[in-house]
Amino acid sequence: MKERDWKQEIRDHIENVRIIEKCRVETLGHFEQFCEFIAEPAAEDLAGELAEHGIRAGHRKVKAREFAFTLCFPGTKDEQFRYRLVLPPNSVELKLDLVVETRRTRRADFVSKTESFMPGLKTEEILKLDKSEIILDLLDRYKRFIYETMTTPG
Repeated sequence: MKERDWKQEIRDHIENVRIIEKCRVETLGHFEQFCEFIAEPAAEDLAGELAEHGIRAGHRKVKAREFAFTLCFPGTKDEQFRYRLVLPPNSVELKLDLVVETRRTRRADFVSKTESFMPGLKTEEILKLDKSEIILDLLDRYKRFIYETMTTPG
């Protein structure tokens, strides 16, 4: 049996921890870049267009790890649909969770569903997304929710 060098084990461990921490910091920077150059412009374009149709839309950055798009019931300020992009804790790469929260009426509780955001995309691909790709994904989910709400009994 080959003898392990415990001193080398310590050095390797310290280096691995340093690399992980560096990746976590870089990932937060990538998320900031994604929010500033892709998500925020998408939200502003979407809000402008929906306002012309009587639907209030907004967005907000929640701490350093979440960006949320919100759509309100037509003609109100009450949120009906939330599309949240979340960077999970301790992430070492830009793999986002997508949380979609919906409610059928203003008095109903939100129903939440979490899944991976555009699974299979690498960090560099996420950072190269066109804002229209996010808008279209959000709209597909919103339309599906509205159509389902309008055609489901009770």
